[in-house]
Amino acid sequence: MLKTLFYTLSGLRMTVLGGVFLAASLVILLGDIYVPLDPAWVTIFICGFPLVYLALYRVFFERRITSALLISIAMFACIYIGELFAAGEVAFIMAIGAILEERTVEKAKKGIKELISLMPLQGRRLTIHGETMREEMVAVEQIRCGDLLRVLPGETVPVDGTIRAGNTSIDQSAMTGEFLPVDKTEGDDVFSGTINRFGAIDIEAIKTGEDSSLQKLVSMVQEAENSKAPMQRIVDKWAAWLVPIAMIIAVGAYAITSDIVRAVTVLVVFCPCALALATPTSIMAAIGQATKQGVLIKSGEALENMGKVDRIAFDKTGTLTHGTLAVSDIISFLPEKTPHGLLHFAASMEALSEHPLGKAIVAHAKEKSVPLSKADGFIMTPGKGISASVDGTDALIGNIGYLQDNGVHVDEKTAAVLKDLRMQGKAVILIALEGVCAGTVAFSDTLRASAQDMVNKLHDMGTGVVLLTGDHQQTASYFSKQAGIDLVYSDLLPAQKVEHIKLLQQQGHVVCMIGDGVNDAPALKIADVGVAMGSMGSDIAIDAADIALMGDDIAKIPYLKRLSDATVNTIKFNITLSMAINFVAISMSVMGLLNPITGALVHNAGSVLVVLNAARLYERKLIADVA
Repeated sequence: MLKTLFYTLSGLRMTVLGGVFLAASLVILLGDIYVPLDPAWVTIFICGFPLVYLALYRVFFERRITSALLISIAMFACIYIGELFAAGEVAFIMAIGAILEERTVEKAKKGIKELISLMPLQGRRLTIHGETMREEMVAVEQIRCGDLLRVLPGETVPVDGTIRAGNTSIDQSAMTGEFLPVDKTEGDDVFSGTINRFGAIDIEAIKTGEDSSLQKLVSMVQEAENSKAPMQRIVDKWAAWLVPIAMIIAVGAYAITSDIVRAVTVLVVFCPCALALATPTSIMAAIGQATKQGVLIKSGEALENMGKVDRIAFDKTGTLTHGTLAVSDIISFLPEKTPHGLLHFAASMEALSEHPLGKAIVAHAKEKSVPLSKADGFIMTPGKGISASVDGTDALIGNIGYLQDNGVHVDEKTAAVLKDLRMQGKAVILIALEGVCAGTVAFSDTLRASAQDMVNKLHDMGTGVVLLTGDHQQTASYFSKQAGIDLVYSDLLPAQKVEHIKLLQQQGHVVCMIGDGVNDAPALKIADVGVAMGSMGSDIAIDAADIALMGDDIAKIPYLKRLSDATVNTIKFNITLSMAINFVAISMSVMGLLNPITGALVHNAGSVLVVLNAARLYERKLIADVA
């Protein structure tokens, strides 16, 4: 019952109600109006009960002294001598501070639920009975290592396994971040949670249950979530010293002057209300400033830590790059075939395909106003390529292996061109007409225009930059050179990204991870600060991160560091200001120049000054500082 009452009275509505009654008490006090019951009693109950409950709970159950204990003592001391307004005032200010801080540190925790929703519930298990093979749907929990499973097009791979029969293309963006499906054939590994896009495959289960890749991904996010402690108020860190010091000064003042009013006044002005407001008000103003710039900051802890970051790790696809696939090159190997003509053949065939590369080719043809013809005899070999007849010409589109399997010779000159395109981070397919390799189509993601300038600014600020990506080494190297990033790690699974971040942290670095995909969620959680791309990033990545760039503008990263520095400096100034005001007020209280009422007003003035100074952060022109 007490706990329920605590949560009820701690809410914003009840605190505002307490403020209304406190204002009424001040009017009565200043107007010297007689009332049978001072409205401050209502404020004392609404704002004081949660304070006392919290102070006692922390003393008896957590064995620690916090600022709540000091303020509770001051409140009861004021009540003892009949200064009800002063009692209500200190309780109300602390209630406001608690609400402000709670608003700055609350985080969304939907990410783990989203991850769990990706986990398949069933799988098709194959069993042999005599000379026949039976197929049955079983729960994922019933699948054991060594079981043979069939995965049809469009289905999710239920467990980690190795392909024993069939060819396909697997969308494994959930695990590696690669936006392009990866061709798979017999002997290749597949991961749970990835999606089979085209051909039916039979796989042998090699990792099930807690050992599967997707389950490990969920576990890593949960562990990282639990490892992050909430931001602790500075005033609570100092409370173990503040309480005895306040009591000693108050008792000393009473012993010397025999004036209980002076002792109580010391307790009132000693209450660290302005100190308590110094951090949350500054952080709220900074969060408001960031929101105007399209940056969503979920916690004050993340904002504070951002200024300490000296290593920033970037994912590639959708973060440094736009994450959209487009035709970049069409190269003809035959003099009589123009790129325009090759695009006509390729688009006519790919119009019947669901492959992302095929869709990119068709989109490019529409953009170039290339007319399409009917493709007859269309056949797709999953994970390899397609064949058809266009305008009476037999054509093939696919990888080198597909063309060679169909008797098409690929000479060294062609191989050299393909190697050069791959060194540029591009995906390539070949086109064969009437059994002759006629040309190639290359596809590329594009680097964000602001990427290189952003990296240069981070280097100027003394911040190291690292690229952590699931893409192949050649693709990663090409884009890292364009962006000016020297340290590159490629072909990484989510667990490997986490290990690289942990290694940096063990080396004494404060690490920020910036990503956009499901595969980035564990790394975003384990990093000191996680930043997600808000517009195109997955919901899981956004929920896992501490900060979201709502416009996907990575040029805001240097701005974030400047904002963090400005916020920390403002907090330090506010703390110094509040302590100076407290020191002067304590001295005046001991000398008898302040009573509990005037002490409470001076104490309240200090809180107002702290809030006004923090509010200046909201209007700071920090974007211009990094332009």
